[in-house]
Amino acid sequence: MISLVISESSLELVPYELQDHPSVISHARKLGKHPSEILLDNSWHFAAMKGIENEMKRGRPDLVHFSILEATTIPLYLQNKIKIYIHTVDDKVIYFGQNVHIPKSYHRFEGVIEKLYHDKKIKANNEVLLEIKEKTFSELIDEINPSKVIGFSTKGKSSTYEKIASEITDNSCIVIGGFQKGHFSDFVENKITEMYSIGNESFEGHVVVARLLYECEKTIFM
Repeated sequence: MISLVISESSLELVPYELQDHPSVISHARKLGKHPSEILLDNSWHFAAMKGIENEMKRGRPDLVHFSILEATTIPLYLQNKIKIYIHTVDDKVIYFGQNVHIPKSYHRFEGVIEKLYHDKKIKANNEVLLEIKEKTFSELIDEINPSKVIGFSTKGKSSTYEKIASEITDNSCIVIGGFQKGHFSDFVENKITEMYSIGNESFEGHVVVARLLYECEKTIFM
C-alpha cells in the first residue's frame, strides 16, 4: 500500500502564547469556544501571528483541507490502496481510517479537527475514522517503514508526474508539504530518499496531490 504524508502541515490549535491576543479572543467568542479550542488561522489571527516562530508554515488549515479532499475522494483511496497521514507543524500525526468522508465545507472540517484535538479519536459504529497522536515526522516514517520516501520541493531533481508515478512501488511513501511557503525542515528532508521538483515554479500542495495521485492511479489500475 502507498502512503501519503502531508508534512509540517499548517494545522494546530492556537498556542498558549497567542491565546490572550484580542484577535484570538474575539474570534473564539464568535465561535462560542475558548481560545485554546480553536485552530490557528491566519485569516482571523493575522495580527496575533506577526513575527511568531516559523510564521510562514503556520495558520493555514485551509491548505490542509484542500489536500485531504483531493486525496480522499479518488478511487485510489476509496479502494484502500493508499494510507493517509497528516503530520503537523507542532509534531502531531493524524491517522485516517478507511473510507473517511471529510466535509467539503471548510467550516465543518474545522469543527471536526477541533473535536479531534479535544477527543483524540473520532469513531463511527465502533470504527476509528480519525486519530491524533503526539509523534514526530521521523517517528512516523520509522513506523510506516517504507521502501522509499519520495518528497517534492523546488530544490529537488527535475522530473514529471508521469515518470515519478512509474517509479512508485508498493510500500512507497509520498511526502508533500502542508504549508504555504518555504522548504521542508532538515528533520523532514533527512528522511526523504528521493526529492523531486515539478516545473519551474512552486505549486500548492493540493495541486501536487491531485496530479501525482492521478498518475499513480493510471499506473496501478492499468
